[in-house]
Amino acid sequence: MLEINFLPFPILKTQRLLLRQVGANDANDILSLRSNDEVMKYIPRPYLKSKEDALELIAMFDDKIENGIGINWGIYFLDEPEKLIGIIGYYRMKPEHYRAEVGYMIFPKHNGKGIVSEALQKVIEYGFKEMQLHSIEAILDPENIGSEKVLLKNGFIKEAHLLENEYYEGRFLDSMIYSLLNK
Repeated sequence: MLEINFLPFPILKTQRLLLRQVGANDANDILSLRSNDEVMKYIPRPYLKSKEDALELIAMFDDKIENGIGINWGIYFLDEPEKLIGIIGYYRMKPEHYRAEVGYMIFPKHNGKGIVSEALQKVIEYGFKEMQLHSIEAILDPENIGSEKVLLKNGFIKEAHLLENEYYEGRFLDSMIYSLLNK
């Protein structure tokens, strides 16, 4: 079974991006991101309603990092390291199976610029090399065509289309699972 330790926090860089730990200074941006209708359209999670909600979410991120059960990076441009443009991370980690779920969200004005792919490639590299994952999965709403394109562009394959497997806000939702093997 994997033994995962995210301390000290791994700061990742790409050609354009800085992936670093989200902090209290990012609370207003986290609030804006997690209360944006377009961002949350395909994410069955409650909207954040206040800065306090954002600070609680950041505290939850920190707790998962400290306990080695999940990690979130804030996505920033290298030349604007204080302005959050999105988040990406590993959730629902399954160390006994050497597998983790990757997830991401980005402000809509940055869609279509390759930012998510660039961040995802770095996070995949970290997952396979540093975390020693065997597989990475992504779970998405079947209507989220943009996210599906990002995953396919980055080598993920469709594993499953689950029918009405999640119940959220009075309705059953389908999910698609995509995965990438460390090969």
